[in-house]
Amino acid sequence: MNLTNLTRLIYAGGSMKRISTYEAKAKLSKLIALVEKSGEPITICRNNKPIVDLVVHREPSDPLLQDPELRGAIYHGDPVAPVSEEDWPQELR
Repeated sequence: MNLTNLTRLIYAGGSMKRISTYEAKAKLSKLIALVEKSGEPITICRNNKPIVDLVVHREPSDPLLQDPELRGAIYHGDPVAPVSEEDWPQELR
């Protein structure tokens, strides 16, 4: 089965792209190429129940970049210092 026929098979069911685990195993490299080309995820199902989504990998953003909402925030003291027991709400002690 070529990529065009596989595309028709997956898109035939409507906007949600689903395929069985059996078909996914047999056509995994073609499915990967299709997801890579279209950028749209494909849901792999077992017994008509979704179990996993095949999606394009995206590089994570830099975790050290400052959140724009925190711009201008001022920290007083050490934000990771231990908190005394009386600073905790009674129900969480």
